[in-house]
Amino acid sequence: MSEHSHYRTLTTALQASTARKWAGILPKQIERAFSNPSPMQQRWQKQLESLPPVPPGLTYSLDTSIVTLGTPRDLSPEHQSRLQTALESLKPWRKGPYQLFGNDIDSEWRSDLKWDRLTPHITPLTDRLVLDVGCGNGYHGWRMLGAGAGRVIGIDPTMLFVYQFLLLRHFLPQLPFDVLPLASEDLPPNLQAFDTVFSMGVLYHRKSPIDHLLQLRDALKIGGELILETLIVDGEEGYSLMPADRYAGMKNVWFIPTIPTLTSWLQRCGFDNIRCVDIAWTETSEQRGTEWVNHHCTLEQTVDPQAHITCEGYPAPRRAILVANRC
Repeated sequence: MSEHSHYRTLTTALQASTARKWAGILPKQIERAFSNPSPMQQRWQKQLESLPPVPPGLTYSLDTSIVTLGTPRDLSPEHQSRLQTALESLKPWRKGPYQLFGNDIDSEWRSDLKWDRLTPHITPLTDRLVLDVGCGNGYHGWRMLGAGAGRVIGIDPTMLFVYQFLLLRHFLPQLPFDVLPLASEDLPPNLQAFDTVFSMGVLYHRKSPIDHLLQLRDALKIGGELILETLIVDGEEGYSLMPADRYAGMKNVWFIPTIPTLTSWLQRCGFDNIRCVDIAWTETSEQRGTEWVNHHCTLEQTVDPQAHITCEGYPAPRRAILVANRC
């Protein structure tokens, strides 16, 4: 685990926290996740090793729409070239936006818009221990730190996103934020450790949404707060859309519930004080193709914005944010 020894700092911090139960198994989980790296993963690691050193007096901003590190003047032309090569090698960048030493990463998702929709409705994150499930490259985690969180842990099994985060963390190693190459199934059962748990854009990718909600509940302290963002459809309690194959061009979409159905799921899984705080159509101002995303399945190609119908004939993507507490 020498290449990823920074995770030892996290393990030490967990030992002194409500998540100490996790600290005992975390080193082996990390070692297993990074063992037998693929050729692509080896190339990403080499790019990380080629990054320039952290400039002295580095400035950064985590409480603005664009997560910003440094200025163009902080790096020599050679170091700028190294950074640009590393950033390009880690495409596609799904979440953002970022600006790194003058390099603008215009990601597929304007993740700041989702953040702006939810922050007025949640308990302030000041000094809280926060878990972000399915965190991607960690954009929202940086914003959580900017909002005052005491420590943030993100988990995501997609190694590309983990390496994108590690590139960012190279320049901010002192901050209490880590992204782990793990899934929610890897969390210890009934951990009861976190003050706040986020799950955004994950539930509809789960074959068993109930199991996912139970995992989120188990991660929370009694009374802890869940922020759940997911696709929804109109309808009565008990109805959930299950696409026959793809949904808006996306594979691996299993269940899209109504708000009453989702509320009943949360109640059955041990949550109370359940409230829907936001509903919004997914629009091309928030998700679109850019030079930082090398794929062809864009929202413009898969959704008719006038009829609000996907190319498969389903209702167009609409997302809800629900907030609840562990009973």
